[in-house]
Amino acid sequence: MSYSILDLLCLLGAVCLFLYGMKVMSEGLQKVAGERLRNILSVMTSNRFSGMVTGIGLTALLQSSSASTVMVVSFVNSGLMTLSQAMAVIFGANVGTTFTYWVISMFGFKIDMSTFMLPLIGVAVPLMFSSSSRNKSLGEFFIGFAFLFMGLDMISTYVPDLQANPEMFAFLQQYTHSGFGSVLIFALVGCLLTMVIQSSAATFAIALIMCAKGWVTFDLACALVLGANLGTCITPVLASLSGNVGAKRTALGHVLFNVLGLIWMLPLFFPFVHMIEWLIGRMGQSDPTQLYYYVTHIAETEPDVYNHLFDNSLPAGHHVVKQIAAMQVAVSFGMSLFQTVYKLINGSIMIWFTGLYVKVVEYVIPSKNHDEEFSLKYIGSNRVSASELNIVQVEKEVAVFAQRVDRMLGMDQELLHMNAKTKDFNQLFSRLGKYEDISDRMEREIADFLNRTAQGRLSNDGKRRVSALFNINSEIESIGDSCNNFGRVLSRKQEVNVHFSDLIKDNIDSMFVLVSEAMNGMINMLENIENVREEQLLNAYNKEREINNLRNQLRAKNVENINNGLYDYQAGIFFMDAVSDLEKVGDYIINVVDTIRDSMTKHTI
Repeated sequence: MSYSILDLLCLLGAVCLFLYGMKVMSEGLQKVAGERLRNILSVMTSNRFSGMVTGIGLTALLQSSSASTVMVVSFVNSGLMTLSQAMAVIFGANVGTTFTYWVISMFGFKIDMSTFMLPLIGVAVPLMFSSSSRNKSLGEFFIGFAFLFMGLDMISTYVPDLQANPEMFAFLQQYTHSGFGSVLIFALVGCLLTMVIQSSAATFAIALIMCAKGWVTFDLACALVLGANLGTCITPVLASLSGNVGAKRTALGHVLFNVLGLIWMLPLFFPFVHMIEWLIGRMGQSDPTQLYYYVTHIAETEPDVYNHLFDNSLPAGHHVVKQIAAMQVAVSFGMSLFQTVYKLINGSIMIWFTGLYVKVVEYVIPSKNHDEEFSLKYIGSNRVSASELNIVQVEKEVAVFAQRVDRMLGMDQELLHMNAKTKDFNQLFSRLGKYEDISDRMEREIADFLNRTAQGRLSNDGKRRVSALFNINSEIESIGDSCNNFGRVLSRKQEVNVHFSDLIKDNIDSMFVLVSEAMNGMINMLENIENVREEQLLNAYNKEREINNLRNQLRAKNVENINNGLYDYQAGIFFMDAVSDLEKVGDYIINVVDTIRDSMTKHTI
């Protein structure tokens, strides 16, 4: 039996269906969890053990260590988690991923999942047309679950038979009996395979099927999944490429954890596998190593039986079918037990060296001496697929955006009291313009990140928050425009030889006091946007009324002062332009406050 290009494409399609099912199932759970998933950080304290337990639970929930470690990278990137906390959670994530292996082992061989996958989809689709957002998300979860095991079943069908197709892996077959060298070769293959498909669970499924059908020995299958642990590091590494220093350190910590685990495991590999074989025996299962030799014996002595063994043409009561079914269960449990015991031991050892991990990654990836002016602090073009959690990063970033724009307001007040003919004025005015360019770029990059986040799977609450952040981002950029316009008013005033009297400057300073207080109140809300108090909202609206009242007073007084000759008409025009720009800042601030009140908190006025 030859293995054609079509068979290879079918295998790739089966793996893709498996991965897509895992993705849909994970995203469905994220949407069901919604707010709970964003609040999960409340249990992540400085206690390394609680962090490890959190990592185990998070990975078991999402059914993917890659997804959970990418989330941890994004948490560190957004400043929501310290590097020390992230290390503990990553240790737990590596243990939690064994939950997926047990699900595959228990359901993948003990019962025929294909018999009820279509009925499960039949139940899931009506849920997706439900008016309830929670029911829709549950429907997505069930469909993802069905796709996952349909893909697993198809992988079993299309994975190449190494004995029937020796030409495909001829380079591997010559190393299958090379002792420890075979272990290294298969560990490398498992690493590379996982790096390509970016899922250790998919590699585990392939290794499990190959071993269960007697194509590779039990120990080499264990070597394959051992290498997969290192290969799965590629996903968080890719996610950290566009992140900050903390994100890169977190990804490096994940790599270091798996590399060190591989280093201590390899010398103990064969004794460790023998221990697993002994444990399986104590659990009442047959020896998992015997399956390979039994199937090989059948292929040599009863080739007709072997040819019909895996195409379901043998009767269910055939003695060979019964014997292999019992051995397959032992192999599936043995593979899962190997990963579980290995990762529990590795995590139990490494958790005590969390502080050392932090020091090592900080030494390898030192922090920069200065922040890059044009780079965002918390978000970037990183490949984070957890859209619900991206929202937290944007919330952090808009607070930084507001702080940067607030500096422009301070520059305006400095310019007001500087001689426009001096070099210092020109330098500060040029700096104000540079900040305006930065503001425009920040607005575009945040909006682009929000747009990519909105294209992911979001709960209704997540969609509402994304829409609100779009508005907040735009309003903050408008504040920057008004601050820049204020500086231009002062520059134009100088061009036509108009000077502000001390009275005008004092009046503008009065506006600056109120606007600065309003700005500080808005920034305080943005820094803790989910816990804005009603008192803060009331203060913001009172401050807006004070700004409007002062503008009206200054506008009325301006006409009177011109008539009384306190300053000329041209100075009064520039004076009102400056007041108008500051009042617009107050308007944009209250627009942000309105959005926070209506879409980001539960408070109403």
